[in-house]
Amino acid sequence: MSRTTLSSYSLSLFGLLTIGLLGSASVIADEASADAKLEAARARINAMFQEIGPENVTLSPVDGWYTVHKGAIVAYVSGDGRYLLQGDMIDLDTQVNLSEKKRTDSRRETMSRLSDDEAIMFSPVETKHRITIFTDVDCTYCRKLHSQMDEYLAQGIEIRYLLYPRGGPASRSWNTSEEVWCARDRNSALTAAKLDRDFETNKCDASAITRHYMLGQDVGLTGTPAIVFEDGTLLSGYLPPAALASRLQLTEQAAANN
Repeated sequence: MSRTTLSSYSLSLFGLLTIGLLGSASVIADEASADAKLEAARARINAMFQEIGPENVTLSPVDGWYTVHKGAIVAYVSGDGRYLLQGDMIDLDTQVNLSEKKRTDSRRETMSRLSDDEAIMFSPVETKHRITIFTDVDCTYCRKLHSQMDEYLAQGIEIRYLLYPRGGPASRSWNTSEEVWCARDRNSALTAAKLDRDFETNKCDASAITRHYMLGQDVGLTGTPAIVFEDGTLLSGYLPPAALASRLQLTEQAAANN
């Protein structure tokens, strides 16, 4: 290769390297700017709503907007932190409710942190599905569901109950829930309570009822029974054993195919 050709080649190579480096620097600068804007949005939201931490403000599917999520609450804030929208965001191309997907993901993460020791467990011989049910000892359909416990277990459905007295603190159902929690045999006590029968109880730390109640608020309960699948899907209301097993199977199959 001649000196002239080598020189031209070196200049061309230098030019390409320079363009590449400038391009990389531009990308890094853009990323730094995006990070700075996200942090600014987080700071502004946290200043206005102290219960919303930095982890609750993330990028949204729409450029220039951020997602604010905490439990069942999903909202969107503009990049300058001035405007906030609440409502469902739907991707019309895919027909996916992006807001509900965010709620489902949030419920899944929340419920995954709950240990079985914090619930009242009813387990089958062979577990095929696991669900969490928020139940009220006085709720009619909660009682109907519980009366079919053996059938749910026969379907391989493991149920972990959280006590959710709809009347709130100091209500009759709240007091009964505390008595159930403090019983030596919580499973039998819960069954008796749902049948309006007496059961033995003790004095104990019943703060778990408050935790259950607040957790129900976080996941967006509108009534009882409320059934939460392992993937975070929330089903409000009663379903017969066979129908619930079928719904669980379809949900798990859909998740496996995605």
